Amino acid sequence: MKLLISPAKKMRVDRDFLFPETVPALLERSAWLLDHIRTLSFPALKKLLACNDSLAEKAYEDFQSLKLFDGETPALLAYDGIQYKYMVPSLFTQEQLDYVKDHLRILSGFYGVLRPFDGVSPYRLEMQAKLKTEDCGNLYEFWGGLLGDFLLKEDTVLVNLASEEYAKAVRPYVKGKARFITCVFAEESEPGKLVEKGVYVKMARGEMVRFAAEHGVESPEGLKEFRRLGYSFAEELSGEDTYVFRRKPENKKKTPG
Repeated sequence: MKLLISPAKKMRVDRDFLFPETVPALLERSAWLLDHIRTLSFPALKKLLACNDSLAEKAYEDFQSLKLFDGETPALLAYDGIQYKYMVPSLFTQEQLDYVKDHLRILSGFYGVLRPFDGVSPYRLEMQAKLKTEDCGNLYEFWGGLLGDFLLKEDTVLVNLASEEYAKAVRPYVKGKARFITCVFAEESEPGKLVEKGVYVKMARGEMVRFAAEHGVESPEGLKEFRRLGYSFAEELSGEDTYVFRRKPENKKKTPG
């Protein structure tokens, strides 16, 4: 079983805690992508990334100085979004680190697929970015079936904890070849009506990875025991390919910060 998660926009460099053990598996494809991005002017990159001047300047500098084969930070520690804050990988025991090394994969618009201890450098490039070249009209076309092919070589049971932006870079290519289970984290806004709220969903995805690592979960069925942040498995709403975790109004907690 492999757990699939999204990256975060915010990244950091950590040279002190853990060291990279491997390089990203699809790095040759990333090298082509990097060469193309470096040909873009600052205005063109800013438009591609759809961000403000400050973030675009940082991204431009990162791409110009990025050393593909010398990533300083393991992917597991390089991302700094809500999901990763609730996963808290810096507190994993050695046993839990070994678990995520085997079971966790991070999808990326720039690196394709990352294992937890692949060395990476800061970048900013979402999978939905409409990067156009002579051969493709966006990153989904650029990566094609490479992400799915890589994952299928490793496993045929994939648990999707990623956003739809990243999940759809894999789902079409593994359909009929692997079991692809999507975890849904929803709230009852009123009786019988479920809604997914972005911040809580990200929190739950991070907690789900931590839960799996703490309990050494080896099959999707083991994830049904997840009961954190007020969520619990809703058997009546779930199916073979969709696991719904529901939180009722009385279990809501104030959003941090």
